[in-house]
Amino acid sequence: MIARPKQAEARPAPRLYLLTPPIADAPAFVPSLAAALAAGDVAAVLLRLTDAAERTHINRAKAIAPLVQDKGAALLIEVCVDLVARAGADGVHVRGMTAFNEAIERLKPERIVGVGGLATRHDAMVAAEAGADYLMFGEPDERGVRPAFEAIEERIAWWAELFEIPCIGYAASIDEIAPLVTAGADFVALGDWLWRDAPGVIKRAAEQLRLPGRAA
Repeated sequence: MIARPKQAEARPAPRLYLLTPPIADAPAFVPSLAAALAAGDVAAVLLRLTDAAERTHINRAKAIAPLVQDKGAALLIEVCVDLVARAGADGVHVRGMTAFNEAIERLKPERIVGVGGLATRHDAMVAAEAGADYLMFGEPDERGVRPAFEAIEERIAWWAELFEIPCIGYAASIDEIAPLVTAGADFVALGDWLWRDAPGVIKRAAEQLRLPGRAA
């Protein structure tokens, strides 16, 4: 078995996973992030960074990390495996199996390694067997393209039915949250659209996370 079969009982209500916009000026983003974290329960924040020198990346991450971690959330860094320990982050999120295999080798077991961009069920199962802390389904690729929403729902429902390792469903709008919860997502990721009104979106999202059959 790749992972222990899920038990036939109500799973905990999902929690939110926030993706930042690509950050160039971390101090300028801090007020928006603080307002988002104050608006509701957030499990993790994925810090996305614009291109810059390594030292600049580290300084940006260090400006964000205490705010996130003081709220009891995990700070993950997108792609940049080298930055995780030096920036005081909790882990990394990568795309695809090549990047995932490198991250697992370098960061586990001390740090979180999450993975998205998995094209096939086989890749998802291999990632789980190799030690992924979570899998993300439905996030856009580098061109902003994502699978059909029906395919995302199907993949999450398949995973939630069979495996214990958490899965994250990426919601491209407030209207996608409830269907992802119904499908069985353990976390719901909110991306760039969130930041137009983060406190308002998080409060509305919290209502969508509480569905029958999911424990409080």
